[in-house]
Amino acid sequence: MIKNGILILIAVIYSASLFAQPRTSLSGKVVSTDKSVIDFATVYLKGTQYGCTTNEQGIYHLHAPAGKYTLIISAVGFETYEKAIEIVPNERNKQTVVLKPSVTELDEVVVTSTGVNRVKKSAFNAVAVDTKELHNSTKSLSEALSQLPGMKLRESGGVGSDMQLMLDGFSGKHVKVFIDGVPQEGAGTAFDLNNIPVNFAERIEVYKGVVPVGFGTDALGGVINIVTNKKRRNWFLDASYSYGSFNTHKSYVNFGQTFKNGLMYEINAFQNYSDNDYYIDNYITEFGEDGITESTDKNKIYHVKRFNDTFHNEAVIGKIGIMDKTWADRLVFSFNYSHFYKEIQTGVYQYVVFGQKHRKGYSFVPSVEYRKRNLLIEGLDISATANYNHNITHNIDTAAYKYNWLGDKKYTGTPGEQSHQNNESKNTNWNGTFTANYRIGEAHTFTLNHVISTFHRTTRSYISGSSKLSDFSIPKKTRKNITGLSYRYMPSDKWNISAFTKYYNQYNEGPVSQNSDGIGNYTTLKKHLSSLGYGVAGTYFIIKDLQAKLSYEKAYRLPTTEELFGDEDLEAGKADLKPERSDNFNLNLSYAYHIGKHAIYVEGSLIYRDTKDYIKRGLSQVSNMSFGYYENHGRVKTKGYNISLRYNYSRWFNIGGTFNSMNARDEEKYRAGGTQQESLTYGQRIPNQPYLYANFDASFTWHDLFAKGNVLTLGYDGYYQHEFPLYWENLGDPTTKIRVPEQISHNLSIGYSLKGGRYNLSFECRNLTNAKLYDNFSLQKAGRAFYGKIRVNFGK
Repeated sequence: MIKNGILILIAVIYSASLFAQPRTSLSGKVVSTDKSVIDFATVYLKGTQYGCTTNEQGIYHLHAPAGKYTLIISAVGFETYEKAIEIVPNERNKQTVVLKPSVTELDEVVVTSTGVNRVKKSAFNAVAVDTKELHNSTKSLSEALSQLPGMKLRESGGVGSDMQLMLDGFSGKHVKVFIDGVPQEGAGTAFDLNNIPVNFAERIEVYKGVVPVGFGTDALGGVINIVTNKKRRNWFLDASYSYGSFNTHKSYVNFGQTFKNGLMYEINAFQNYSDNDYYIDNYITEFGEDGITESTDKNKIYHVKRFNDTFHNEAVIGKIGIMDKTWADRLVFSFNYSHFYKEIQTGVYQYVVFGQKHRKGYSFVPSVEYRKRNLLIEGLDISATANYNHNITHNIDTAAYKYNWLGDKKYTGTPGEQSHQNNESKNTNWNGTFTANYRIGEAHTFTLNHVISTFHRTTRSYISGSSKLSDFSIPKKTRKNITGLSYRYMPSDKWNISAFTKYYNQYNEGPVSQNSDGIGNYTTLKKHLSSLGYGVAGTYFIIKDLQAKLSYEKAYRLPTTEELFGDEDLEAGKADLKPERSDNFNLNLSYAYHIGKHAIYVEGSLIYRDTKDYIKRGLSQVSNMSFGYYENHGRVKTKGYNISLRYNYSRWFNIGGTFNSMNARDEEKYRAGGTQQESLTYGQRIPNQPYLYANFDASFTWHDLFAKGNVLTLGYDGYYQHEFPLYWENLGDPTTKIRVPEQISHNLSIGYSLKGGRYNLSFECRNLTNAKLYDNFSLQKAGRAFYGKIRVNFGK
């Protein structure tokens, strides 16, 4: 009934639009005084519902009946333009406008950029962060994200370690990552968010829970979209280098040029290197002088240094294409190459120590991107992308020694510290996306999106046999198609509503164990999955600057390749996993208040998720081998909220923070379908998942210090996390229950920019108090660390 009602509503509104009065067109371009284009500026006719925004080239097209109006154009950081105009029928109505920079600066959380402002005005529960303020820091993209409401970064160690982003109670595979709208599944370790420098992005958009069909994804928790700078620039250069504790080196360079004829090129390269030799606290297994006996006192804790945790990655991205043609706004070919090397210090538990185990690999990714606004007919916008990912990952574990945290080793006579392997996996991905937006007048927009992705993995071993967690003789394959259709009705800037439906289709083929413990005795499984989802999202400005958003989605998440097939090393796959099904509700209120030099921004969200066949990661052990695994866990309900508050005083002082509370509990009452045996974990909190956490920050900025165009910034940011259980709370002896402890960390930074940002110096201290910090399964992270960075930035 809901789907039929949506279709009827669309048909009625579309039919009404066909009989609308004839309208004529007003078009033009919006630029700043330095001739640079201004994208996503708001253009409207005062006192009417006729309006639009400029595109990435600063161009706008507005339709309205002939007559006399007052044209209003506004953009963040610029003075509002107002002019009386007359739209004459059967004549070319063109208004090119130059906006002057504003002498004051508004609240940077709400309006740090026009792109950020556009995201916040959408009907979806979305937030965005402008990364330009962080380009002088040594942060990665994942660290920049951790300051947003509902976000939690979980890392298993230092630079290059395994990472999960948690969003409103969902983590890992529940949250999908995109770069400029292109899915990053299978991109490889070198392109994990914690390995990409923050300079790579212009802004980061986060859609929480309910996701627009334009992303064509099956995310339950939400979507993270990394948006790079696509503005037309004559030439530019952005280069930086940083050095810090644990012999950490990071560098980044981005340069390119766009010629007058529209031809463009761009090179983007970055690298990370770290020994990750920080200190941790753990008990030690001591080896006897005979080289055979062992003794362990778990009550005696040592302060020891990591010694097999070096990581480095290198990536280069080349682009060449054309812009601003009658048949293409943007046609770009890209070629990405990345490489990584990663030593593996521990298993899934910190007491498991490896001394020689490591992993390495590389990826090559050619891709093409096409975008055209008003293709063939006015109002039809098309974008399409395609890429091929050729990824090689090599797992090496051949040492016949057992190590302890002192670096001592004991000969075992059996090759393999965890499981004897020297294998190479070839992973190939094809990804294609197509999106069409069709605007009927100013109020109606239809969006059609289709995403197709394929995955194929073959593994060969350089030694006899396969990993215990997999069968190399059985290929692993997936094929996924997701189609979405949406309709948006936007009669005015005061409110808008979107309705959508999504069709999910997946084919999986791979090994599945016939043993009760899920390990060994594999056979080939072929499985086909399909589902239909739908949803609605709306926003309404109750009064000026007080915005309400409400959204619902019947969502599905298809199992990922890692969940289905593991990683051929530390993770066991499960090829017969079912897709997750969830009812997602979001309610969001935000308010911005400005008076003089003061600005306050408040935002709050309520979250509800009812998820069936929840895919949960657990830990297990077979024959002294510890590994991670995945399973469908019946039903999980998540209820939570987050609150954000920020205050600005002019361009000098800025302070704010977020508080997050997420309560995810097991709602599967019976252990197995059709039985009355009640589950021992029914009603219990999902283990190993933070549920109370907060972040906060403050900064002071002095402009024109010592010379015009020079800026000094002092910054502070901190993080609080309440303790949480590592295992189910009601199982075992409560007096010996393992809990990840409460923790709080503090970071300080100082930066100085010269010549309007051309030359930049910064210095940071992370974890100022040297607190013991943990994220994943009590794996300890680095203590106090210092980093310095130099950066140059030229362009016009």
